[in-house]
Amino acid sequence: MKPRFPVFSTIVVCSAILTMIALGVWQLQRKQWKEALIARYAAASQQTGDVPWPERPAAVEDALYRTSHFHCDKVLSMTTIAARNALDEPGLAVVATCRLGLKSEVAVSLGWSQQPKTIAWEGGEVHGIVASGGKDADGNPRARLVAYPPAAGLQPLAKPDPNSLPNNHLAYAVQWFAFAVVASVIYGLLLYRRLAPKPARR
Repeated sequence: MKPRFPVFSTIVVCSAILTMIALGVWQLQRKQWKEALIARYAAASQQTGDVPWPERPAAVEDALYRTSHFHCDKVLSMTTIAARNALDEPGLAVVATCRLGLKSEVAVSLGWSQQPKTIAWEGGEVHGIVASGGKDADGNPRARLVAYPPAAGLQPLAKPDPNSLPNNHLAYAVQWFAFAVVASVIYGLLLYRRLAPKPARR
């Protein structure tokens, strides 16, 4: 008796393979988008002149990697996080949370120190480079300022570099295409074994 062709299984596997291919194509499109974004940020980092501090989330994107300044009305807190200096040496960044106006709070990376260090910084006018500060509780983008020059007693931090943004989309695309090829080969072999004529019994 001739084996029946597995229609349902074939539809499921083909759908999965097409999905993998679509995800690979999507990652290639993301790669192009990320490359254009990095190029735009790199161009912004070369522009001169300060931009107004982006107080609204909608203004953050256009201000990234540009220089800016503001007046820190009050230092709410001070902490340290792992960071690298302008010579690419590991150490700590001293980060202050500043109050701007009545409600706005901004993180300011004041400078670099090799060891934990307490500095006497009470706010005031601060100048530097606008960098991404992640997202707020509502999912809106926030900006932070990397101070240049650094606060007294600290060394300059590494400048925000657009080229440090992760761009692994090509690797992800290759993975999805590889999954599609492997799935196609494995299922093709299974179909062949299922449908191949059985040798006649003697």
